[in-house]
Amino acid sequence: MTTSKQEITQFLKYLGEKWNKVIENEGESINQASELIFQSCKNDGRFYVFGSGHSHMVAEEIYIRAGGLAYVKGILPPELMLHQMPNKSTYMERLDGYAKNMLSLYKVEAGDTLMVVSNSGRNNIPVEMCLEAKKIGANVIALTSMEHSQSVSSRHKSGKNIYEIADVTIDSHAPKGDAAYHIEGVEADLGPTSDFTGIGIAQTIIIGVVSRLRDAGLDIPVFKSSNLDGADAYNDRLFNQYYGYSK
Repeated sequence: MTTSKQEITQFLKYLGEKWNKVIENEGESINQASELIFQSCKNDGRFYVFGSGHSHMVAEEIYIRAGGLAYVKGILPPELMLHQMPNKSTYMERLDGYAKNMLSLYKVEAGDTLMVVSNSGRNNIPVEMCLEAKKIGANVIALTSMEHSQSVSSRHKSGKNIYEIADVTIDSHAPKGDAAYHIEGVEADLGPTSDFTGIGIAQTIIIGVVSRLRDAGLDIPVFKSSNLDGADAYNDRLFNQYYGYSK
C-alpha cells in the first residue's frame, strides 16, 4: 500500500496528465470560443456563463473577480447551487421549462454568447439552456466531458446532450463520473477534475478574448483586486458601466 506522501505525488501527476490533455487537444476549440465572445463584446453584447451544482464554480470563477472581464455575466441562481441543501441542485437540474425563463430574466439576446458548463451535459436545464439560447440567436459554447456525455443518454425530451447543440464544444477531459482517482482500500473513487480543468479553460478563454480586444484597439474592462489600494474607485466605474439596471 502506498504512503500518504506517495498518494499526494501521484495525484498531483494525475492532475497534470488531465491538464496536458487540455493543452494537447483543446487549443483550437478555446480559440473558436474566444472569437465568438470577442464578436459579442465588440458588438455591444455580453458573455453569459452558466453551470449548476459544482459546475457553477467555473461560472463564478470568471465573474466579477480580479482579472475578470466586465463583459461577463454569471447566471447563478441559488437554487441550482449547493449551499442551500444537499441534492437540491441535482433535482432542480432535471426540471423542464426553467431555462427559458432564466434566459429571459437575465436578458440574454441575439448576438450574445452563452457558455454552459456541465460535466455530463445530459440534464434538462443545461440542455434547454443551449436550445433556447440558440432560438434567441445567441452563440452557445458547451464545456463538458466528452467521455461522460458520449456514454450516457440525454434526460431532455430532445434526446440531445449539450455538445450536440453548441456552436463550439470544449472537452474538459474529465472522466466519466468525474471522480476517478482510486486509492487502494477506499471503495469510492476520489479526485474529481472537471472544475480543475474547467476553471483553467475558462480563464484561458478570457485571455483569448482580452488579446483580441487589445489587437482591435478596443476598451478592455478588467477588474482589479479589491485588496489593492485605489482599486475600489476603479472597479466601481466598471460596476456602474457594465452592471447597471440596463444592459
